[in-house]
Amino acid sequence: MESTQSSDKTNLAVFASGNGSNAVNIINHFNDKPNIDIKRVFCNNPQAPVIKKAKDLGVDTLVFSKTQLLESGLVLTQLKALAIDYIILAGFLLKIPEEIVRRYKHKIINIHPALLPKYGGKGMYGMHVHRAVVENQEPKTGITIHYVNENYDEGAVIFQAECEVSADDTPEDIASKIHDLEMQYFPKAIEQTVKR
Repeated sequence: MESTQSSDKTNLAVFASGNGSNAVNIINHFNDKPNIDIKRVFCNNPQAPVIKKAKDLGVDTLVFSKTQLLESGLVLTQLKALAIDYIILAGFLLKIPEEIVRRYKHKIINIHPALLPKYGGKGMYGMHVHRAVVENQEPKTGITIHYVNENYDEGAVIFQAECEVSADDTPEDIASKIHDLEMQYFPKAIEQTVKR
């Protein structure tokens, strides 16, 4: 892919589908970083709280349907128009089309709520992951920040962080631990990656 990156600024697009806690954390982290600009939040769910949260923080949003993502070219056209350098997936539940993956090879960064390659793949997100961790009596779990390729959760790992799982932890307990790791590490890992 030809880089659209100018010498003085890196443009990010954040993709989110739901509440937006990771998206808000990322936006706030880069507020005082003049060389990194979050241009827009892309969302496939018109009811998602992330839309209002992003607007309240002064970030434009684009809402689109699954069909628009997969077939219309709308999303890729917007990415090009904004001169986006990196795409950040922050709780985005749709698979990224291959055309976008090819254009942004090693430029799409995702966070997964488990220590990949464990508990990855289609349908493995959120509480589905945490319930599987409890059912299998895992001694630890964590987060994986990785590049996105054509297959769910199979891109090269950028960073992992672990937390212990206690025998009496519920899936909700694990969700809280994972949330803390995401808040602590995701923005920093993005910053280090896009500066490379």
